[in-house]
Amino acid sequence: MNEKVIERFRMMGLIEGGSLLVLVFIAMPLKYWAGIPEAVRLVGSLHGFFFILYVLMIVYTTFKIRWSLFWAVSAFVVAFIPFGNMILDRFLPRTFIAKEV
Repeated sequence: MNEKVIERFRMMGLIEGGSLLVLVFIAMPLKYWAGIPEAVRLVGSLHGFFFILYVLMIVYTTFKIRWSLFWAVSAFVVAFIPFGNMILDRFLPRTFIAKEV
């Protein structure tokens, strides 16, 4: 059961992290270098939506598998760092899924 919760969390983290990367490395340069502000408006709105879903997934995962405060805060903090979710993702399988096997 916990494995499915972690897999859902990982998927949402990768989606949210990917949207941050698209916003920072594609949409922002399009806005400032190519003069296309619509790129940030569109991608920023999508990223905001994915971020809210990600925060809700952190809350769900915390209660469902009884995450410690450390993991919940860490998951929130990495959402603000480009590639942060990808780094956190590498630790999750070893830490939670491997325990259940």
